[in-house]
Amino acid sequence: MPRQLSGGQKQRVGIARALALNPEILLCDEATSALDPRTTDSILELIKKINRELNVTVLMITHQMNVIQQVCNKVAVLEKGQLVETGSVIDVFGNPQTETTKGFIRTVINDRLPESVKKYIQEYKEPQKVVRLRFDGKNADDPIMSLAIKETGVNISILFGTVTELEGKVVGFQTVQITGDRPQLEAADRFFEEHNVPKIEVNF
Repeated sequence: MPRQLSGGQKQRVGIARALALNPEILLCDEATSALDPRTTDSILELIKKINRELNVTVLMITHQMNVIQQVCNKVAVLEKGQLVETGSVIDVFGNPQTETTKGFIRTVINDRLPESVKKYIQEYKEPQKVVRLRFDGKNADDPIMSLAIKETGVNISILFGTVTELEGKVVGFQTVQITGDRPQLEAADRFFEEHNVPKIEVNF
């Protein structure tokens, strides 16, 4: 009987009914919003399998950022019916441009510094920059920090770090304090650009 099906079973039946029509696009509107974590993971694995093996484009509509994190490679953010941000998941999660997007992303990637660390940075009297660096498959294996210190003469202190998976890749984010004289700070900017390490300045 349909009423005896669990939430996950109902979702699987709904997906099967949609696929019976051989669609080019599968629309999933809040497909996991009422499911427990284990069932959510199984449904997301099924959706990834459909996309991979059947070559069906999947359009996910969700407020759950962990869903975007696990299965999507592109994301668009809507606010009051308006498109406010779009791009690859790595780029949008790594450098959100709007407060709406930042609020969503903090539910899966916390980038808030403790108040004691903020106070230390604000009271620091010497030249400094506080930046958020992103490390992915292009640069994850390189000893970037030690190279930057050696080549530019700056000091680098790690204030906050996190590792997550986006678009099937392990991606790391580190918020660091870079100190030195002005020429050294400028050299550090060039260093990260030349080594393809995306960075954004952190302001308080």
